[in-house]
Amino acid sequence: MKPSLQLKISQHLTLTPQLQQSIKLLQLSTLELNQELERFLLENPMLEREDGDGSDFSPGTAQASPGTTESGSQSDTPASSEETHNEAEPASFDEAGEWSSAGSGSSNRDDDDDTDFQELQAAGTSLRDYLDQQVSLSPLSDRDRALVRFIIEALDEDGYLNQSLDELLPLLPPELEYDLDDLSIALHHVQNLDPAGIGARTPRECLSLQLRAMPSCPTRDLALKIVDEHLDLLAERNFLRIKRATGCDDDALRAAHALICRLDPHPGSQHSVQETRYILPDVVVRKVRNRWTVTLNPEAMPKLRINSLYASILQQNRGSGGALTSQLQEARWLIKNVQQRFDTILRVSQAIVDQQRQFFDYGDVAMRPLTLREIADQLELHESTVSRVTTQKFMATPRGVFELKYFFGSHVATDTGGAASSTAIRALIRQLVDAEDRKKPLSDAKIAELLGQQGIVVARRTIAKYRESLNIPPVSLRKAI
Repeated sequence: MKPSLQLKISQHLTLTPQLQQSIKLLQLSTLELNQELERFLLENPMLEREDGDGSDFSPGTAQASPGTTESGSQSDTPASSEETHNEAEPASFDEAGEWSSAGSGSSNRDDDDDTDFQELQAAGTSLRDYLDQQVSLSPLSDRDRALVRFIIEALDEDGYLNQSLDELLPLLPPELEYDLDDLSIALHHVQNLDPAGIGARTPRECLSLQLRAMPSCPTRDLALKIVDEHLDLLAERNFLRIKRATGCDDDALRAAHALICRLDPHPGSQHSVQETRYILPDVVVRKVRNRWTVTLNPEAMPKLRINSLYASILQQNRGSGGALTSQLQEARWLIKNVQQRFDTILRVSQAIVDQQRQFFDYGDVAMRPLTLREIADQLELHESTVSRVTTQKFMATPRGVFELKYFFGSHVATDTGGAASSTAIRALIRQLVDAEDRKKPLSDAKIAELLGQQGIVVARRTIAKYRESLNIPPVSLRKAI
């Protein structure tokens, strides 16, 4: 074959390093952005923070944001975390003859200072250390104390013993000649430690241990009988069969049920170490002259600049800067891309607020359906850009702190030919459940019927899906005595 030259013209998209950096910064959360900027500041001497801004980018300075979780859903607590557990306090018997346990959040606190100290002490001591301290003070022999500590090491974070004694016995040194009776005695010692319920093998046993640790009274005795013999009926809310089996009346059953509900099914959780993940809102929403306005959060905005000393050296030695010239260009790119990131977040946030202004006036029930495409078309941006902007970016409002994704929801048809958002329907379901008669709670079909009377057409299975997302139990589990 004879060699030849050919000229071909074609088009293809090439992402420049500057554009790649812009896309990367846009999809980072505020805390991730801070970490990325810290890396640039360490690697590039041409880049520095402005004076007096030395603490803006430390993740530890991000304050807990009220009313939100990582997913952006609203809550009533002032701090945000992926998982929140109520810290249980030691139970006590009050003068009225009722047993109170802070695991349910229903106990009365007579001394806040003492309570705070106990909570701090519990949070700073692991479950095994807390139990080991009690074992060290017990009058047990060294042999028995070692076996009790062996049982303690087998407990999980909630304080349960998930392995049977038959499974634990082969793990002991054979020369010590332990048997099942020794393990049973050691487990009994563990179950007598504080907090009550430790060392249980089932939730039923955990509740029973807590009740047995209380002073005897009619309410306690009935509650213990229900837990030991009829817990499955209680879980089904079959109060009629419980009354028949125990011979109690409504008032006695109501008191026993309330006592059982105050028990802590996870007695070891108060000593578990929980990681708190903080949220720093990117924008703040305020009502100014009857219009909802979005502004950038100054605490979330980095303040970067070019290092004047290195810049002057580079200017005096033009043409011989070498690496400094490249670093200067990279620093300028970074400052420009960071500014562009926040400008885009501000534009998208304001567009969302304009579309959802009824929500800010009236709450979740006024949330309208909204899609990423609508915001993208309004701002002449690509839908993927809006998706990046609304992921892990948070908005502080008078109604709480929300992820920007929270304001987007699917459409549900109405009788009038319009549409309602899934968020508004969830809010209506919550209102209906909160106002229902606990003796005759609303079924999913009944809720669908009530929403239909308001012009919102929702299938029963859709109601069930939304109810489960709100952590609302089914009708059988919401029935009260």
